[in-house]
Amino acid sequence: MRPTPAVQWNTRYVVERTFDRITQNPAVLAGRAAIRGLRISVAHVVNLVANGMTPAQVVAELPDLEEEDVRQALAYAAVLAQDEVHPIRA
Repeated sequence: MRPTPAVQWNTRYVVERTFDRITQNPAVLAGRAAIRGLRISVAHVVNLVANGMTPAQVVAELPDLEEEDVRQALAYAAVLAQDEVHPIRA
């Protein structure tokens, strides 16, 4: 089964081009967002950075990754955490 790019909204093309290294595949990590189909989750990479590692240190720890993988993982997490304001009708 071919991994599919993660996050598919109305701006699907833009999102897929932005996160071309983030994939979701039911056969890999139970469908959680992963880096390039590897068994390395976006959450794991974001957690390493949140705990003080630099992208270079993450790549040294996980040599299958590249620094661009770390940047995209952080950007992907930022998009998922983006606040949206929805006006309440009176």
